[in-house]
Amino acid sequence: MNPNLEKVQVIEDPFRRLVAIMEILRGPGGCPWDREQTHETLLPYLIEEAYEVQEDVLAGKMDSVKGELGDVALQIVFHATVAKEAGRFDIDDVMNSICEKMIRRHPHIFSDGDAKDSAQVVQKWEQIKQQEKAERGEQPNEHVSLLDGVPESLPALQRAQRLQDRAAEVGFDWDDIEQVWEKVEEEMEELRQDFTAKNEAETLDEIGDLIFALVNLARFKGVWAEMLAGKTCQKFISRFQYIEEYARKHHRHLNEMSLEEMDAIWEKAKSKEQP
Repeated sequence: MNPNLEKVQVIEDPFRRLVAIMEILRGPGGCPWDREQTHETLLPYLIEEAYEVQEDVLAGKMDSVKGELGDVALQIVFHATVAKEAGRFDIDDVMNSICEKMIRRHPHIFSDGDAKDSAQVVQKWEQIKQQEKAERGEQPNEHVSLLDGVPESLPALQRAQRLQDRAAEVGFDWDDIEQVWEKVEEEMEELRQDFTAKNEAETLDEIGDLIFALVNLARFKGVWAEMLAGKTCQKFISRFQYIEEYARKHHRHLNEMSLEEMDAIWEKAKSKEQP
């Protein structure tokens, strides 16, 4: 038996087996590709794997989710192995760090804290987070914005919602969802006016404002706008592919079909989605 295979097969703990596999791949005589990777070169794969998890969750492919979560775990172990080789930290440090954080930031579960609802949990989480920064000597800077902690690299809808969450923490928020509806309607009317007047630059701005207001509506409903947009994309794909399949079965080309005909098939696909 191959000595590397024998070494990993005797490890019963799946997580430790994965760590051992990665150390072999990165070690002397290991895989050339794996040995060449750095934290920087691995970043696209970490992001890609996370999106693949999202895609399968939204599509309800839970068997695939299992495999995709494994791919995410691989990326975490990969980064930790690279860091260990550089003498920075190892996978145990990573796991201990998150365990300590979860215990520390849930005093209502692991200590004598109190939280009546999820809103109080989030509020307490942020308070503890700021306290941790102060303990590390990261003194508040009057020129540092509350919004600075929201990564620019986030997808736009997700970033919009996180920015709104941050602003809401200090009371910069609507009192109720009816006010959000009024804002959506206001932005829609402004968009219509600029579009009718052919004010191109203003029209583009108003489209953005309307999207931002709709994200706020999703936030008030307690759901992620990014997730909703993802579901809508999947729904569009499913319905459009139904039209494509219809065209193939009837030996038709889509560009030969009228919009009315395709819309009728779209409605048929839509009806099949109903429970």
